[in-house]
Amino acid sequence: MKLNFFTKLFGSGFYSGYSPYATGTVGSIVGLIIYFIPGFENLSVSLPAIFIFTLIGIYSGNKFEVHYGKDPKECTIDEVVGMWITLLFLPKNLWLAIVGLIVWRLFDIVKPYPARNFEKLHGGFGVMADDISSALYACIFMNVGYYFFSKFLG
Repeated sequence: MKLNFFTKLFGSGFYSGYSPYATGTVGSIVGLIIYFIPGFENLSVSLPAIFIFTLIGIYSGNKFEVHYGKDPKECTIDEVVGMWITLLFLPKNLWLAIVGLIVWRLFDIVKPYPARNFEKLHGGFGVMADDISSALYACIFMNVGYYFFSKFLG
């Protein structure tokens, strides 16, 4: 089965999934670059983007799994979406974004409960679900951290 251009483009996180190294981190950096498009941090832009890219991720994740196997490294749309979720509700700031990237990657690697269980799900839903749940943890961590640090530093 051959992947069509759009499935490959979006499913691979704009080809970040074909990086020879650290595809999850490269996909997350792609998500971060898109986040820095002016206005993307606005919830009226980011929330629909997260929703649409999640649906595209489920569809393309199904196709990628048929082509490459279970939760393939080539499918990085889940890292792009995870990066966006991590930065929800925060002010757009380069340092916060860098910390968010590190926090997101740690939560994505550790996959706290129940995120690890979602990896067992098949198809595109499983590809997306474990990263979305890990990203929700990262988002909470970032927002709580920002709240407390801004009180003490600001």
